[in-house]
Amino acid sequence: MFHEFIRWLQEDLGRTADHGSWSEQIHSSLNLWNLAEGTHVLTLIFFAGTIWIVDLRLLGLAFRDMPFSKLNDRVLPITIGSFFVMIVTGLISFFGRDPLLYYHDVWFRFKMIFLVLATLNIFWFHFRVQRDQAAWDAMTSPPLKVRVSGAISLVAWLLIIIFGRFIAYDWYRCEKVPVGSFVYTFAECKAALGYLNPSSADDGAGHVEDPQPPSTDSPSQTLSPAPDAAPTTPKAGG
Repeated sequence: MFHEFIRWLQEDLGRTADHGSWSEQIHSSLNLWNLAEGTHVLTLIFFAGTIWIVDLRLLGLAFRDMPFSKLNDRVLPITIGSFFVMIVTGLISFFGRDPLLYYHDVWFRFKMIFLVLATLNIFWFHFRVQRDQAAWDAMTSPPLKVRVSGAISLVAWLLIIIFGRFIAYDWYRCEKVPVGSFVYTFAECKAALGYLNPSSADDGAGHVEDPQPPSTDSPSQTLSPAPDAAPTTPKAGG
């Protein structure tokens, strides 16, 4: 179901008799996608940087002489502002750069898992851990639950950035992984390869015919980087 929805976003949404889909138009624009991706990475630096400043204070590893509330008030406007810009530009980058490429990329899926974990941790911190903030606000070494929340946040955002950069490489693309492997199952490669080559069929014993290279007549019929890029050359990753 999600595969078909992403395919619709990539190929059909906004398509007219005279123009390709909105995704294809963004992808083929001269500067829009590059500006969105570049801004996404830049605001991610501001967001993650301010988050890590707070996390290090929660862990009691840095800024120990400054109350948490005072430090948080100083960096929070930067965190919130960069967060909203990062989300908007991230959605544009996803929508305008072959959404199916991202959807069936194992690194993108790992990134989304840790993004959900980081988001849940934010809610846990604000609605549970912060309830008694007055008691530990000025402590040089906060209580265990505070340090755990800080550690989860620091590690989760670090992995989000790492997995986002790994998206640029084709090490574990569906065209390269063995049928039945963890990556093949986790990234739903059967659906991806069926989209690339509908003639490929499961023989009922868990084997799929080796897909033929997709036609380059249509730029949307590929889960590989753009034709002007070498297969091992990194593309921009979010």
